[in-house]
Amino acid sequence: MIKKLAASIRQYKKDSVMTPVLVMFEVLMEVMIPFIMAYLIDYGIDAGDMPMVLKLGLLLIVMALVSLFFGVWAGKTSATAAAGFARNLRKDMFYNVQGFSFANIDKFSTSSIITRLTTDVTNVQNSFQMILRMAARSPIMLVFSLAAAFRINGRLSLIFLAAMPVLGIGLWFIMRGAHPIFKRVFKIYDKLNNVVQENLHGVRVVKSYIREEHEKEKFFNTSKMIYDDFSKAEKLLAFNMPLVQFCMYGSMLLLSWFGARAVVASGNNPLVGLSTGQLMSLFTYTMQILMSLMMLSMVFVMITISRASAERIVEVLDEDSDLKNPADPLETVTDGSIDFQNVDFTYTKDADKLVLKNIDLHIPSGATVGILGGTGSSKTSLISLIPRLYDVNSGSVKVGGEDVRSYDIKSLRDQVAVVLQKNQLFSGTIKDNIRWGNENATDEEIEEVCKLAQADEFIQGFENGYDTYIEQGGSNVSGGQKQRLCIARALLKRPKILILDDSTSAVDTKTDSQIRRAMRHSLPDTTKLIIAQRVASVEDADMIIVMDDGTIQAVGTHQELLEGNEIYKEVYESQVKGGSLHE
Repeated sequence: MIKKLAASIRQYKKDSVMTPVLVMFEVLMEVMIPFIMAYLIDYGIDAGDMPMVLKLGLLLIVMALVSLFFGVWAGKTSATAAAGFARNLRKDMFYNVQGFSFANIDKFSTSSIITRLTTDVTNVQNSFQMILRMAARSPIMLVFSLAAAFRINGRLSLIFLAAMPVLGIGLWFIMRGAHPIFKRVFKIYDKLNNVVQENLHGVRVVKSYIREEHEKEKFFNTSKMIYDDFSKAEKLLAFNMPLVQFCMYGSMLLLSWFGARAVVASGNNPLVGLSTGQLMSLFTYTMQILMSLMMLSMVFVMITISRASAERIVEVLDEDSDLKNPADPLETVTDGSIDFQNVDFTYTKDADKLVLKNIDLHIPSGATVGILGGTGSSKTSLISLIPRLYDVNSGSVKVGGEDVRSYDIKSLRDQVAVVLQKNQLFSGTIKDNIRWGNENATDEEIEEVCKLAQADEFIQGFENGYDTYIEQGGSNVSGGQKQRLCIARALLKRPKILILDDSTSAVDTKTDSQIRRAMRHSLPDTTKLIIAQRVASVEDADMIIVMDDGTIQAVGTHQELLEGNEIYKEVYESQVKGGSLHE
């Protein structure tokens, strides 16, 4: 795990290495100051030697300034290293997520990935910065202070060694109890993010059904779970400070008792035993030693919190996409022909029931194909295999005569445009959104595809036309307008295969017919697959596929299916009768 995280330090290695070095010089000055103070008291103040007082006093000021200089420099380098490490970590995670297949994304919820990219990375960043400074400073100060204390009086310094095991054992028990709780808390954070995300995305539905109180209760219950777990963990961590203070004040009391007796016994003579200046230095070293132990305990607490976050981050970094390019991928898709050969498919490898079963199908290049079937008949699953959003369990899917697994994924998807029923618009202008199909498209090309998608008319009705700003998710346009903009975006790719997955469900039948007619005339060589609920949307197709429960029930023209397929005939008659009754 540490090796995986350390790979994200990269260009900030220099700052990461410099920080402990600078901290070492800072600590060295801090440890030397009490030593000089002892000389100042014993040989300057007690001896009444003012030149010595001035000389040592000036030396102390210089050492304090040098320590301050190194401390500020170390703070700057540690902040740069930690912020840069977090930036690289987010970048590495986000880039890896972009390469995920749909199966990989299904493994992590959207809210979980967001939590890992934000809260978890921030925890690891704070921990990393603390490690660079405190985890380096504390051991160095501990070693240097102990060495200086033993140099002054070895017997009294044994008090510090006795306190260290007490503190260490106590901290181990605290961390052991807190880590599982923090691990559980971050999973609940995922759930909380999911609740908020669902509420904001579906806020119109929430308000339409007057479900605000229900949503508040969901949020409250999830938030309370986080509060309860955090409270439990913090109660454990709260023992940290009393434990440190017990060791600190216990050591100072013992040092005061034995130290005072030693000063009296030696007659305050540093050459014979222990002097007042040396005792004062030992008090300072007591504070430094125990403060370094307290800082170490804070580091351990932070590591305990961030360890759960680090594990979750590494899970994302370690996740390999199920879809990989072959060793020598094909870069060119010759035509839009599609072949399914004995295809079986499930979304997860260990699923008991097949989503698609024994699919055999040939679609010639340039054909217009309608796909009809009830909800859950696996229409969308079928078309998801064409651009290789998923891989088949067995059999093969071929495009242009070649297995889709032999193509470079980017090259394949460049030639397959998919328009979903709930396709996504992004914040930006209409032009920005449509240029997703071709970032180098001219304004004339954008207007042309918008006319084909029957979108130009309503766009021109906006005050800013094609420069109209689309809010996040397309919340400021209607469902039908959103679908037509998404169709225009797909048409701009000039793909060899165009898939419309119930993507005209929000437009009226006249507009639907105009869109299909425009595509037929402007894209004669493009293979067009139209998933629809309305028979009217596919009745003029070259071939219609009827699906039921993951299998192909029938393939034929509109007239052939009316005469020979009960499912198609039933759907057609129900829609025709429904239409006449409505009229």
